Amino acid sequence: MIQGALAGLAAGGLYAVLGVCLTLMSRLVRVVNFSQAATGMFGAFCAVWLVTHAGLPIWLGSVIGVLIGGLLSAAIGWIAATWLSEADTTTRSAMTVGPLLLLISLSFILFGNKPQPFAPIIAGPAFSVGGVVISQVTIATVGLAVVVAIGVHFLLARTRIGTRLRALSERPTTAELIGIRSRPLSIAVWFATGLVSAIVIIIIAPSQSNDATSLSMLIVPAAASALLGGFRRLDLTVIGGLVLGMLSGLVAQIGQVSAVRNFLPFLFIVVLLLWSQRKEVWDAAR
Repeated sequence: MIQGALAGLAAGGLYAVLGVCLTLMSRLVRVVNFSQAATGMFGAFCAVWLVTHAGLPIWLGSVIGVLIGGLLSAAIGWIAATWLSEADTTTRSAMTVGPLLLLISLSFILFGNKPQPFAPIIAGPAFSVGGVVISQVTIATVGLAVVVAIGVHFLLARTRIGTRLRALSERPTTAELIGIRSRPLSIAVWFATGLVSAIVIIIIAPSQSNDATSLSMLIVPAAASALLGGFRRLDLTVIGGLVLGMLSGLVAQIGQVSAVRNFLPFLFIVVLLLWSQRKEVWDAAR
């Protein structure tokens, strides 16, 4: 059972990284980006095509695929910043469902509806503890989640760009009045999160169900992770992703309840939403 829980850490790191991207989008540009995983998926699929059909080296194909994922995300961000700059968070978030469905459909047209032949960039065991093997993919995804969360924290707290981003998120109108250029900054946030999403999906896809729908729907466990931190706290988002991944790995080892594994993110979301509303329910009951 310990082996199963630790095996789930690789997926947990993936959920945590995508959850951190969702948290950043929510905090800085007032969007819950439902297309977050889809842009990474499409960039990863482009990387596979470049390697298998265009004959590019895997490292070059992966770099181009990551850039495509970032540019796709930036394009969606440009639309949001240009035509929905004054819209509320709900409207801006709902807009991202369109690109999610569009990218899934486009991937079916261009690449087919079957899993892609991803070549592993990182493979093999890293080390073992008490007979439990920890893979290199697990180290990479968990490490990336922690590094991104810590890096973003210091960027926002210690740099001039971070100050401008916080001003943009908290007082957008005031920020523009004092000369902070909101559109380039917000598009840069979209681009950066798109890059990170594509990187982590390229790393994890060889060991996951890697058809377009499955990879795009990683947004559900990512959202569950971000919800633990209220789409505000990066540390709780990372913890939520890792816990969710370990729970999924643990449940997968128990034959009687293994089918519940795919529903865990939804249960996680429901429980967190009910818990967050407990005060209102108790006040109404009184």
